[in-house]
Amino acid sequence: MSRAVVVHQTGGPEVLLLEDQTLGAPGPGQVALRQTAIGLNFIDTYQRSGLYPVKTPFVAGNEGAGVITAIGEGVSGFKVGDRVAYQGHIGAYAAERIAAADRMVPIPDGIDDRTAAAIMLKGLTAYYLLFQTWAVAKGETILWHAAAGGVGLIATQWAKALGVTVIGTAGSDEKVALAGAHGCDHVINYNKEDFAARVREITGGKGVDVVYDGVGKATFDKSLDCLRPRGLMVSFGNASGVVTIPDITVLSRKGSLYVTRPTTATYLAQRADLLEGADKLFAAVLSGAVKIEIGRTFPLDQVADAHRALEGRETTGSVVLLP
Repeated sequence: MSRAVVVHQTGGPEVLLLEDQTLGAPGPGQVALRQTAIGLNFIDTYQRSGLYPVKTPFVAGNEGAGVITAIGEGVSGFKVGDRVAYQGHIGAYAAERIAAADRMVPIPDGIDDRTAAAIMLKGLTAYYLLFQTWAVAKGETILWHAAAGGVGLIATQWAKALGVTVIGTAGSDEKVALAGAHGCDHVINYNKEDFAARVREITGGKGVDVVYDGVGKATFDKSLDCLRPRGLMVSFGNASGVVTIPDITVLSRKGSLYVTRPTTATYLAQRADLLEGADKLFAAVLSGAVKIEIGRTFPLDQVADAHRALEGRETTGSVVLLP
């Protein structure tokens, strides 16, 4: 018997129920994992609440790391005992699980399991946003909201290493200091300052090339005022609520702006893209260009508390569950 966190009906953190489950043998194209660490992400809360529909019942979670314990028919390139990590594969909140082999990524020497579990979804999100959604270039200026969050701390360091001027926002003095120590050239406390006015001041009225916004509804409108003409608004999360644009001509009035709503599911759908991103991510961590901040860990049986802390903006960096 193993343990897993099951959602039978969507709702608040209280719907996350730890249950015993029987793990069968991996089928064709699958591997069995003994998990050692599980990453916590906002998408987990969206699926739990019903914002992102998932057929119930389901085992929650989308990111983890562990050791392969069995291999199904037709799987090549892996063996029992290999350390692997994954993201975007629902069912992570479990001590053991069956998973698709083509979504597994080998963990290189020098990266421990907790770090791997903390960075796969968040780090690969930073990868495709910085390298593919908009290939940031030396000399450009970007604005990153929630710069002290899990994705933010990875992305701002990475962007800085690429020669980009990074402006970040955060909601407390503690988070401002943390973001400033992880790549941001300027950090704005949005609870004390008008971040749009401050961005214009920092950039001499020009605006930034790109805004990266995982916050959503609370920051979207003012973020458009931070962009230079023909700049790009990247909305990649809904921590404060879903964004709507009732009048798309606002983009023309504010400078012929572009808006995109990307997802890892699209950018990393092909295994070659997944492996390329993981290679670059692990290399950035191993080189020291990106230092990983694991702010808190929770045992798996305290997963509801972990969700409350994440949704209550009580966390910084990555949060890891320990099975």
